[in-house]
Amino acid sequence: MSGPNTGPLAGYRIIDCSQIVSGPMACQMLADQGAEVVKVESPGGDPVRSLGPRKGDLSSMFIAVNRGKQGLCLDLKHPDGVAILERLIATADVLVENFRPGVMERLGLGWDRLRGLNPRLIYCSITGFGPDGPYQNVRVYDPVIQAVSGIAASQVDKEGTPGLVRHLVADKVTALTAAQAITAALLRRERGGDGAPGERLEVAMLDAAIAFNWPDGMYNYSFQDDAPDRWPEYGAQMRLWKAADGQVAIGALQDAEFVALARSLGRDDLADDPRFRSPAGRIKYQREWAPQVSAEIARRTRAELMAGFVAHGAVGGPVVKLEDVPEDAQVQHNGICIEVAHDDAVGRVRQARAPARFGSALPAPGPAPHLGQHSRQVLAVLGHDDAAIAALIEAGIVKG
Repeated sequence: MSGPNTGPLAGYRIIDCSQIVSGPMACQMLADQGAEVVKVESPGGDPVRSLGPRKGDLSSMFIAVNRGKQGLCLDLKHPDGVAILERLIATADVLVENFRPGVMERLGLGWDRLRGLNPRLIYCSITGFGPDGPYQNVRVYDPVIQAVSGIAASQVDKEGTPGLVRHLVADKVTALTAAQAITAALLRRERGGDGAPGERLEVAMLDAAIAFNWPDGMYNYSFQDDAPDRWPEYGAQMRLWKAADGQVAIGALQDAEFVALARSLGRDDLADDPRFRSPAGRIKYQREWAPQVSAEIARRTRAELMAGFVAHGAVGGPVVKLEDVPEDAQVQHNGICIEVAHDDAVGRVRQARAPARFGSALPAPGPAPHLGQHSRQVLAVLGHDDAAIAALIEAGIVKG
């Protein structure tokens, strides 16, 4: 990181033993906010290193969820590798892992051992279905969690067939959940003073995905006593609208928003129609107003529609192609896209900046580490001299 670290998490050390997306992304968010994050990988490396466009051992996806970290490569199948990790854990504030249930215990690093090494440690274990239960031995990736959590059932097509959200929504919402939980645990520990203990956090992807899906995806399944009439599934009301040169998204949840939408399209008659002056009315008479709104939208370009939305305060936005997202006027105004400089072999990498803005600027994010890039530096901080480090590398226990 360039310049002094003024991030709100400056001074905290996090050991990231996770891989793929959920754990690494959680730790990347904390690194963006100033924490020192040491990413511990096996000699084979995080599988995401080879997923997607890449240069050498750095893929664009790996960089996105591992920027600003130090890279340590350890063979945890060797007792000396575990011993190094133990020494590192003793210096840390947080340990994050997303191994399958039971792996940490087989490494000799169960919760009792971790507390013995570092009583103030915040230990965050991320699993697919949880640490136990009927599905605990099932290997999990994002589509599996989408399927079991109900997210897939919320994405039905015209025939009612469930489908998947075409990105890693379960992984990423788990990352957000874990990062928030870690921060809350650190806050509680700090409020407790120097002698306050750490604690163990369990974050299951299934738990995070269901909680994420609940407010809208499950709103017909909430009332348990004298349940009111069901509404159409929330997702069934969501669609994109064809404009003259592409598509737009609109919304009219509140009465004033429907009025603003209608007036932006020059349809004061729709705005003044009492049938459409409530959410229930708009649902009941959707076949009356929707074709007329659709026809008005189809006659206008996205730029013309946006000008009307802005003028009348309507809900709306253009559908932007992936390659055009960095050039969108609001994206540029917000300064969302940044460039992170790597070494000469990789060059500059475009990223999305940390989304939360603090009163004082966050430190500039650093590059993602090559496999084992900082092994020597991390071991030196732990007290290993050059000869000891060289011996560990020669033995294959550490990759430098």
